[in-house]
Amino acid sequence: MTSTAFSSLSLSPEFLANLESLQYKEMTPIQAQSLPVIFEGKDVKAQAKTGSGKTAAFGIGLLNKLRPQDFITQALVLCPTRELADQVSKELRRLARPITNIKILTLCGGTPIGPQFGSLEQHSPHVVVGTPGRILKHCQKEKLNLDDVVTLVLDEADRMLDMGFLEDISAIINYTPKQRQTLLFSATYPEEIQHISENVQISPVTIQVESRHDDSVIRQQFYEVDRGHKTEALISLLKKYQPESCVVFCQRKQQCQELADELRQKGFHALALHGDLEQKERDRVLVRFSNKSIQVLIATDVAARGLDIKDLAVVVNYEISPDPEIYIHRIGRTGRAGKEGLALSLFLASEIRKVQAIEAYLEKPLLFKSIPPSTDSQTPKPGMVTLIIDSGRKNKMRAGDILGALTANKVIAGNQIGKIDIFDFVSYVAVEREIAKGALAILSEGKIKGRKVHVRRM
Repeated sequence: MTSTAFSSLSLSPEFLANLESLQYKEMTPIQAQSLPVIFEGKDVKAQAKTGSGKTAAFGIGLLNKLRPQDFITQALVLCPTRELADQVSKELRRLARPITNIKILTLCGGTPIGPQFGSLEQHSPHVVVGTPGRILKHCQKEKLNLDDVVTLVLDEADRMLDMGFLEDISAIINYTPKQRQTLLFSATYPEEIQHISENVQISPVTIQVESRHDDSVIRQQFYEVDRGHKTEALISLLKKYQPESCVVFCQRKQQCQELADELRQKGFHALALHGDLEQKERDRVLVRFSNKSIQVLIATDVAARGLDIKDLAVVVNYEISPDPEIYIHRIGRTGRAGKEGLALSLFLASEIRKVQAIEAYLEKPLLFKSIPPSTDSQTPKPGMVTLIIDSGRKNKMRAGDILGALTANKVIAGNQIGKIDIFDFVSYVAVEREIAKGALAILSEGKIKGRKVHVRRM
């Protein structure tokens, strides 16, 4: 039987203590199956549903092999989107706390390339996390040296294929040594993944954890609707369940934006996330949704990749995907960490074959329900409000500085302040709706780190 205790791995006492402080109690199935193999230095080809703990699996593996004293790039993690790359980088930094002088650098498109050049020229990072396009550009300009890479990770490889990154990935791999460990992680397993594995891995160990979701964790409900009444049906479901946070999946970018606009007209706090948004706007959408100041996020599959929202109450399939594995990946964003989730799917009579394909994939009957009657009840407002501050990481701003400024006069308690996000030149802080006006006044009239800052409510 595979041990699920992190102490069964060859990790230092300091590393184990850090895992415990991060609430890593025991290994998830993907970690328990892959980490011993990764520690042996073997290539791994792993399939696991979202939220399975795969980031920690390859993160612990690659960090354990680093030589901190050597300022050369020893690990490279490729991700399909900037959001996922940022998420992976944050998790790696948390895991790397016991290791001194570790430099982890994120290199993604959508941000100025000049500062990235500067960071690479100071000294090489031990670990690079980034998107294929930007990583390849740094390699071609000879700013990023991958000659000493020991571990290469392809994270969410299926999405990188969907987004047309195959050529870029192949070109990047040519910059890495032939003798390396390659870890390939994918939520779905199309045929193209096998071709990539054959080309870049040596005798990989295949690992697959259960990809279907237990009804005791995620309740799955299907609703047949008429084409002209889909939005009404969605509104009825949102009013019935009143989720604190909900992701609604559409197939097309235009559909996302139109639906978000319509929901806002009906009184919902809703935003769209799709490929046509500029990076700055994408950041703001994700910040507001993750800090619970927006209830409903309407997104395409590609745009939502890397979205890691804790306690996501409901997932809605506004448009059914023709691929059952995509359905599994979507609904896996709810019901995490042992909590119950709810997945609601709308379909037209003409889409019954897609529904039947999901049923066949799950190998069990689906639950079909009727749309609840619409009500005139008001849409609940989000519990949090976001304040934006014109000072960020480049101004030496820290989350503790913002928290301290808000709680210094003891009018606002620390538990009334939510998530704080620090970017290069701007910061966001979520506060409870009831104290938003007071919090805005405190920050506007006072000082943070001894200087005045401009603050506004989003």
